[in-house]
Amino acid sequence: MGVSTYTHDYSSPVAPSRMFKALITDSRTLLPKLLPQFIKEVKVIQGDGEAGSIEQVNFAEASPFKYLKHRIDEVDNDNLVCKYTMIEGDPLGDKLESIAYEVKFEAISDGGCLCKMTSKYNIIGEIEVKEEEIKEGRESSLGICRVVEAYLLENPLVYA
Repeated sequence: MGVSTYTHDYSSPVAPSRMFKALITDSRTLLPKLLPQFIKEVKVIQGDGEAGSIEQVNFAEASPFKYLKHRIDEVDNDNLVCKYTMIEGDPLGDKLESIAYEVKFEAISDGGCLCKMTSKYNIIGEIEVKEEEIKEGRESSLGICRVVEAYLLENPLVYA
């Protein structure tokens, strides 16, 4: 099994604590509300939502995927870091065993934040995952960030 690692950053005018709460702490509630055309529901199927828990994301009928499962590996509310691993579901296909993610929100000088995302693709066998093959997943993640950012900018008291 090989591992391919990719990183990308996303800057936002929203404070890091608000982005963390929206995208990490309250994502089970917020994402189906903001993106009902893509995400039907997010359920904790094991645990209490903290480290060691397993979440299942059920996608809307229009999505090419039915579901995925994440294991929450770490939630550090003080340092605004979350680590989780996609362990099951359609996005893994037949090339990937899992994808481990680390998301960190850092304050920047203008009051906004820099979201640093690292993805480690655990590959089945000797297959190589090329960056262009993961572009769609990365664009989807950035799209979710942009939707959440717009919502928070329109609603400055939410997660304040």
